[in-house]
Amino acid sequence: MRYYDALGFPPTLTLDADELKRRFYERSREWHPDRFSRRGAEEQKKALEMTAVLNDAFRVLRDPVSRAEYFLEQRQMPPTKNPPPELLEEVFELNMTLEELRGGEESARGQLTEARERFLKMRQQIDEGMAALFTRFDKANGEETARETLGEIRAALDRRRYISNLLRDVNKELDRGEELDQQPDREPNVHLSN
Repeated sequence: MRYYDALGFPPTLTLDADELKRRFYERSREWHPDRFSRRGAEEQKKALEMTAVLNDAFRVLRDPVSRAEYFLEQRQMPPTKNPPPELLEEVFELNMTLEELRGGEESARGQLTEARERFLKMRQQIDEGMAALFTRFDKANGEETARETLGEIRAALDRRRYISNLLRDVNKELDRGEELDQQPDREPNVHLSN
Protein backbone atom coordinates (compact mmCIF):
# COMPACT_ATOMS: atom_id res chain seq x y z
CA MET A 1 0.00 0.00 0.00
CA ARG A 2 1.81 2.97 -1.38
CA TYR A 3 0.69 5.63 1.13
CA TYR A 4 1.59 3.48 4.13
CA ASP A 5 4.94 2.60 2.58
CA ALA A 6 5.71 6.24 1.81
CA LEU A 7 5.35 7.16 5.48
CA GLY A 8 6.88 3.95 6.83
CA PHE A 9 3.76 2.51 8.44
CA PRO A 10 2.46 -1.04 8.31
CA PRO A 11 -0.99 -1.15 6.66
CA THR A 12 -3.29 -0.75 9.69
CA LEU A 13 -6.50 1.15 10.19
CA THR A 14 -5.50 2.70 13.51
CA LEU A 15 -2.67 5.22 13.34
CA ASP A 16 -1.19 7.54 15.94
CA ALA A 17 -1.90 11.06 14.67
CA ASP A 18 1.22 12.57 16.24
CA GLU A 19 3.47 9.85 14.82
CA LEU A 20 1.85 10.27 11.41
CA LYS A 21 2.57 14.01 11.48
CA ARG A 22 6.15 13.45 12.69
CA ARG A 23 6.90 10.98 9.91
CA PHE A 24 5.27 13.19 7.30
CA TYR A 25 7.42 16.19 8.23
CA GLU A 26 10.54 14.04 8.49
CA ARG A 27 10.04 12.49 5.05
CA SER A 28 8.98 15.82 3.55
CA ARG A 29 12.26 17.38 4.63
CA GLU A 30 14.13 14.37 3.27
CA TRP A 31 12.46 14.62 -0.16
CA HIS A 32 12.01 18.38 -0.41
CA PRO A 33 12.73 19.43 -4.03
CA ASP A 34 15.09 22.22 -2.88
CA ARG A 35 17.46 19.55 -1.60
CA PHE A 36 17.66 18.14 -5.13
CA SER A 37 18.06 21.39 -7.06
CA ARG A 38 21.70 20.67 -7.97
CA ARG A 39 21.17 17.06 -8.82
CA GLY A 40 20.28 15.45 -12.13
CA ALA A 41 16.90 15.71 -13.79
CA GLU A 42 15.99 12.14 -12.84
CA GLU A 43 16.61 12.75 -9.13
CA GLN A 44 14.71 16.05 -9.25
CA LYS A 45 11.77 14.29 -10.86
CA LYS A 46 11.87 11.55 -8.20
CA ALA A 47 11.89 14.20 -5.43
CA LEU A 48 8.84 15.92 -6.94
CA GLU A 49 7.01 12.60 -7.26
CA MET A 50 7.83 11.61 -3.68
CA THR A 51 6.71 15.00 -2.39
CA ALA A 52 3.37 14.56 -4.16
CA VAL A 53 2.97 11.02 -2.80
CA LEU A 54 3.83 12.17 0.73
CA ASN A 55 1.30 15.01 0.57
CA ASP A 56 -1.41 12.68 -0.72
CA ALA A 57 -0.51 10.02 1.84
CA PHE A 58 -0.69 12.49 4.73
CA ARG A 59 -3.99 13.97 3.52
CA VAL A 60 -5.59 10.52 3.18
CA LEU A 61 -4.14 8.77 6.22
CA ARG A 62 -4.76 11.55 8.75
CA ASP A 63 -8.54 11.33 8.27
CA PRO A 64 -9.97 8.01 9.58
CA VAL A 65 -12.75 7.89 6.97
CA SER A 66 -10.40 8.63 4.05
CA ARG A 67 -7.91 6.15 5.46
CA ALA A 68 -10.52 3.40 5.64
CA GLU A 69 -11.78 4.16 2.11
CA TYR A 70 -8.19 3.99 0.81
CA PHE A 71 -7.49 0.79 2.74
CA LEU A 72 -10.59 -0.92 1.34
CA GLU A 73 -9.95 0.39 -2.15
CA GLN A 74 -6.48 -1.18 -2.04
CA ARG A 75 -8.11 -4.46 -1.06
CA GLN A 76 -10.57 -4.32 -3.97
CA MET A 77 -13.58 -3.50 -1.76
CA PRO A 78 -15.19 -0.52 -3.53
CA PRO A 79 -18.24 1.34 -2.21
CA THR A 80 -21.64 -0.03 -3.11
CA LYS A 81 -24.07 2.01 -5.17
CA ASN A 82 -27.23 0.88 -3.39
CA PRO A 83 -28.65 2.80 -0.45
CA PRO A 84 -28.61 0.92 2.84
CA PRO A 85 -32.06 -0.72 3.19
CA GLU A 86 -32.52 0.54 6.76
CA LEU A 87 -32.38 4.13 5.46
CA LEU A 88 -35.03 3.81 2.75
CA GLU A 89 -37.84 4.99 5.04
CA GLU A 90 -35.72 7.97 6.17
CA VAL A 91 -35.06 8.86 2.53
CA PHE A 92 -38.74 8.62 1.63
CA GLU A 93 -39.73 10.87 4.56
CA LEU A 94 -36.97 13.33 3.76
CA ASN A 95 -38.05 13.59 0.12
CA MET A 96 -41.64 14.21 1.19
CA THR A 97 -40.52 16.95 3.59
CA LEU A 98 -38.32 18.57 0.94
CA GLU A 99 -41.21 18.62 -1.52
CA GLU A 100 -43.50 20.17 1.10
CA LEU A 101 -40.96 22.89 1.85
CA ARG A 102 -40.37 23.61 -1.84
CA GLY A 103 -44.13 23.82 -2.24
CA GLY A 104 -44.26 26.63 0.31
CA GLU A 105 -45.08 24.61 3.44
CA GLU A 106 -42.84 26.47 5.95
CA SER A 107 -43.77 24.11 8.80
CA ALA A 108 -41.61 21.50 7.02
CA ARG A 109 -38.51 23.55 7.93
CA GLY A 110 -38.75 22.29 11.51
CA GLN A 111 -38.94 18.71 10.27
CA LEU A 112 -35.79 19.28 8.20
CA THR A 113 -33.98 20.69 11.21
CA GLU A 114 -34.97 17.59 13.20
CA ALA A 115 -33.83 15.37 10.32
CA ARG A 116 -30.47 17.15 10.25
CA GLU A 117 -29.99 16.47 13.97
CA ARG A 118 -30.94 12.81 13.49
CA PHE A 119 -28.52 12.42 10.58
CA LEU A 120 -25.69 14.12 12.49
CA LYS A 121 -26.27 11.76 15.41
CA MET A 122 -26.33 8.74 13.07
CA ARG A 123 -23.05 9.81 11.48
CA GLN A 124 -21.43 10.34 14.87
CA GLN A 125 -22.52 6.86 15.99
CA ILE A 126 -21.05 5.37 12.83
CA ASP A 127 -17.75 7.19 13.42
CA GLU A 128 -17.59 5.92 16.99
CA GLY A 129 -18.40 2.38 15.87
CA MET A 130 -15.76 2.51 13.13
CA ALA A 131 -13.03 3.26 15.66
CA ALA A 132 -13.88 -0.01 17.42
CA LEU A 133 -13.99 -1.86 14.09
CA PHE A 134 -10.55 -0.47 13.16
CA THR A 135 -9.09 -1.80 16.40
CA ARG A 136 -10.81 -5.17 15.94
CA PHE A 137 -9.41 -5.48 12.41
CA ASP A 138 -5.88 -4.54 13.47
CA LYS A 139 -5.98 -7.14 16.26
CA ALA A 140 -7.67 -9.86 14.17
CA ASN A 141 -5.83 -13.18 14.36
CA GLY A 142 -7.47 -15.01 11.50
CA GLU A 143 -8.07 -14.11 7.88
CA GLU A 144 -11.77 -14.88 8.19
CA THR A 145 -12.21 -12.50 11.14
CA ALA A 146 -10.27 -9.80 9.32
CA ARG A 147 -12.34 -10.23 6.14
CA GLU A 148 -15.58 -10.17 8.13
CA THR A 149 -14.51 -7.01 9.95
CA LEU A 150 -13.56 -5.32 6.68
CA GLY A 151 -17.05 -6.15 5.40
CA GLU A 152 -18.53 -4.44 8.45
CA ILE A 153 -16.30 -1.42 7.87
CA ARG A 154 -17.36 -1.27 4.21
CA ALA A 155 -21.04 -1.34 5.26
CA ALA A 156 -20.45 1.39 7.87
CA LEU A 157 -18.64 3.59 5.33
CA ASP A 158 -21.42 3.10 2.78
CA ARG A 159 -24.01 4.02 5.38
CA ARG A 160 -21.95 7.04 6.45
CA ARG A 161 -21.55 8.25 2.88
CA TYR A 162 -25.27 7.95 2.26
CA ILE A 163 -26.10 9.82 5.48
CA SER A 164 -23.58 12.54 4.55
CA ASN A 165 -25.36 12.95 1.21
CA LEU A 166 -28.71 13.27 3.00
CA LEU A 167 -27.17 15.86 5.32
CA ARG A 168 -25.84 17.78 2.35
CA ASP A 169 -29.32 17.90 0.81
CA VAL A 170 -30.94 19.00 4.07
CA ASN A 171 -28.31 21.68 4.70
CA LYS A 172 -28.60 22.95 1.15
CA GLU A 173 -32.36 23.39 1.51
CA LEU A 174 -32.12 24.93 4.98
CA ASP A 175 -29.36 27.31 3.85
CA ARG A 176 -31.44 28.31 0.84
CA GLY A 177 -34.31 29.14 3.17
CA GLU A 178 -32.05 31.22 5.42
CA GLU A 179 -30.76 33.18 2.42
CA LEU A 180 -34.32 34.00 1.44
CA ASP A 181 -35.13 35.03 5.01
CA GLN A 182 -32.16 37.40 5.11
CA GLN A 183 -33.00 39.26 1.92
CA PRO A 184 -34.40 42.69 2.66
CA ASP A 185 -37.99 43.36 1.77
CA ARG A 186 -38.10 45.30 -1.45
CA GLU A 187 -40.08 48.43 -1.72
CA PRO A 188 -42.41 48.48 -4.70
CA ASN A 189 -41.29 50.75 -7.47
CA VAL A 190 -43.26 53.93 -7.05
CA HIS A 191 -43.09 56.59 -9.70
CA LEU A 192 -44.06 60.05 -8.65
CA SER A 193 -45.29 62.28 -11.37
CA ASN A 194 -45.08 66.05 -11.33
